[in-house]
Amino acid sequence: MAVTRLVAGGGDLLRCRFATSPLWETVNAVRAFVDPRSRPYLRPWWEQVSDRRPAAELLAVQATRGYIPDFLSQPPAGAAPAIEDQIDAVRATPPERVAAELLRVDLRRCPSPGTVRAMLADPEAARDRLAGHLADAWRQLVLPWWPKVGELIDADIEYRSRLLAAHGLGHVVDGLDERIRWIRQSIVIDPAAEDTERELDGDGLILMPSAFVWPSVTAIVDRPWLPTLVYPARGIGALLGGRVTARAPLARLLGRARALILTDLAEPASTTALAGRHGLAPSTVSAHLAALEAAGLLIRRRHGHEVRYRRTPLGRALSEGVLPGE
Repeated sequence: MAVTRLVAGGGDLLRCRFATSPLWETVNAVRAFVDPRSRPYLRPWWEQVSDRRPAAELLAVQATRGYIPDFLSQPPAGAAPAIEDQIDAVRATPPERVAAELLRVDLRRCPSPGTVRAMLADPEAARDRLAGHLADAWRQLVLPWWPKVGELIDADIEYRSRLLAAHGLGHVVDGLDERIRWIRQSIVIDPAAEDTERELDGDGLILMPSAFVWPSVTAIVDRPWLPTLVYPARGIGALLGGRVTARAPLARLLGRARALILTDLAEPASTTALAGRHGLAPSTVSAHLAALEAAGLLIRRRHGHEVRYRRTPLGRALSEGVLPGE
């Protein structure tokens, strides 16, 4: 069975970082059109975008299995790049790199082999058209949902950054997904589409949570791109329209609104985010949060310019129906 292996040296352990990528989310939102049935958790999103079919050239390179050109979703240079800068980077890809990556697409598994062949006739022009298609896909498929997607990804990074500081990279890697393991200074993805290996050689590693990648995990291993490991962000099951429900006993104890808010805080969130999710005024949510905090069910932590709330162990036990000691 094929595996992907990223071999880390001592220096690489100090050069690991987390990043978000609007470009990656856009490419994988496009990919959902190849087989929407494989991503049932996206159904609420899909019901709103299914008539916004991406450009044929973008769909043509989405092989059902195997290689997809890396220049379309190249690893971000910074921690939180703007989509405009990422699309400019796509436009700056050397034509010879574009051609080399298009040649690797498995024409037996892509939706339109003829379209890929046509792009190979003029890789530079194809690159520029693809960049424009990506900008359109971003506006149509991702931008309206980006506040919620970005919040989910930020929460994952915050959670795993604490684990990294407390326990080290191996502990974090082992918790990303059941297919990803830390084995003898190497990150191993098993199974993978093909056998690949990369010595990090001081390049470090980008760890990138994604809302749209599930049910896959993937790695970018080919040079000149920075080595990148992409994994499903925590909490995607309730993303993009998924409903949060509270258990009846909890609703009777706390009241329906407070029970829903407590249940929804499986990941840290701000007052504004919670108000938007539940259709409540921010002042109403703030009052509920204050009551839950006074009861010892929540704590608050500042994250950049906003305050996010998270459940305490007691709050988590109540919301999940498992009391300490049971």
